[in-house]
Amino acid sequence: MKIEQKIGTVALVVEDYDDAIAFYTEKLRFELLEDTDMGGGKRWVVVSPPNSTGTNLLLAKASNDEQRKSVGNQAGGRVFLFLQTNDLWRDYEFMKSQGVEFTEEPRVEEYGTVVVFKDLYGTKWDLIQLN
Repeated sequence: MKIEQKIGTVALVVEDYDDAIAFYTEKLRFELLEDTDMGGGKRWVVVSPPNSTGTNLLLAKASNDEQRKSVGNQAGGRVFLFLQTNDLWRDYEFMKSQGVEFTEEPRVEEYGTVVVFKDLYGTKWDLIQLN
């Protein structure tokens, strides 16, 4: 029997559920797939890019000092997540109009066109359109 696996969800530690939901759904146009109250102030919040069949994001609220330290720095200052698009310029212009912070201008690389942006907490992302 063939082994089949995939990464279904990646946890992203955030300061506040509602602020994170607003950022991802309004500024990046992600879809809110689930927002379930788990009790004790904990929620199961899942967002996904529009029309995605890939990995989802679990927005996980930091619950202790160690977790709070990782908010915005989950990859030690490197790009943490890669948002692939079929139209970089459309998404870049929309995100800019929504106040998303970009650290550079879009650039053409061997593999495609890419630009780095930050989420509301400073986590770095690549917005990328592959060739």
